[in-house]
Amino acid sequence: MSETEVAVAPSPLLLTDGRPAAGAWSLDPALRHLNHGSFGAVPLVAQERQAALRAEMERSPVVWFPALPQRIAAARIELAAFLDVDAGDLALVPNASAGASVVYAALDRRRGGEIVVTDHGYGAVTMGAERLARRWGGRVRTARVPLDADEEQAYEAVLAEVGEATDLVVVDQITSATARRLPVERIGAELRRREVPLLVDGAHAPGLLATPLADATYDFWTGNLHKWGCAPRGTASLVARGPLRDRLYPLIDSWGAADPYPDRFDQQGTVDATAYLAAPTALDLVERTWGWPAARRYMDDLADYGAHVIGAAFARLTGDGRPVDVGMPVPGMRLVRLPDGLAASRVEADALRDRVAHELAVEAAFTSFAGLGYLRLSAHVYNTAADYEYFAEECVPVLGDWARENSGKRSAR
Repeated sequence: MSETEVAVAPSPLLLTDGRPAAGAWSLDPALRHLNHGSFGAVPLVAQERQAALRAEMERSPVVWFPALPQRIAAARIELAAFLDVDAGDLALVPNASAGASVVYAALDRRRGGEIVVTDHGYGAVTMGAERLARRWGGRVRTARVPLDADEEQAYEAVLAEVGEATDLVVVDQITSATARRLPVERIGAELRRREVPLLVDGAHAPGLLATPLADATYDFWTGNLHKWGCAPRGTASLVARGPLRDRLYPLIDSWGAADPYPDRFDQQGTVDATAYLAAPTALDLVERTWGWPAARRYMDDLADYGAHVIGAAFARLTGDGRPVDVGMPVPGMRLVRLPDGLAASRVEADALRDRVAHELAVEAAFTSFAGLGYLRLSAHVYNTAADYEYFAEECVPVLGDWARENSGKRSAR
């Protein structure tokens, strides 16, 4: 949306009984919840389903745990259908970082022990890659992808770091800090030609993208179902194809270790797996109430509106109202540039998140990239235009004051 276009607020989504969509969640009405992308939000029906499953588990644990692998396998079939993948390719893991750790634990050095990541990568996943490189006696090479890089520029930036010593490439499908896509489809096709394994971090993709794995060539893909899918936290998928998948094992050895992939992931001793079993209930709520295509359209329109009204509010303070160009945008997520003096680093961004939550009663995501701070918008069906209008009217002026205070402190040093 350009600066001259008029922003049109999408009509709020309603439940089948006419209540606002937020009525299906237990979110605190005293807070504005504008950060779905970090931890998700579990609808009441999924919370209730998980509570019922836990009660069943505690009533008869000796009956529950021997039968649990079969129930997890059945849940995998439903979750695989949502992602449009073969259930035989999909294992369930606690989160996308755990999926990456499973991959790191399975691979051996074959060439020079180099791992290629990008400067948009999720910190925990990159840390795991660094630890693996140390174990291999290799190193991590970081592809520098400009924030506004288009598909061709991003592709070239990643492939420029791939060479004869490369043993693994790790690329985000949707970046966490910068809310953009990376061309994992093109990168995967070229890496397959070079016989270099690719791990795709798709943490944000399930629910946000209709078919996140449809056109991708990859060895490993991992994505969270507890973000846009709204499943109970601790529900993620690890999808693996090709010969390397048979080397994947759960991070905890259990009695299913002798089973083939992915069945061996279904048996994890006394781990509470009720989140996996309740996940289809959350996905079904959105499908039955609005349909996932309509929900995605709403989230994208709302994020667009939010970026416009909040960006305009910041522009009145700074004089710069240009939208942030992320090169390959994604639905439902936007970046808004913060004034100088705010969130110049990850530590500062996290501190700002906490301060805004405690002092302004808004749950928001603040990120940093290349020394600049951003507000990251990530909408869901329970959000409304009023949430973003409130932030623009009530929070932006305060953030402007904080930015001036911080800039004054730095100039006085």
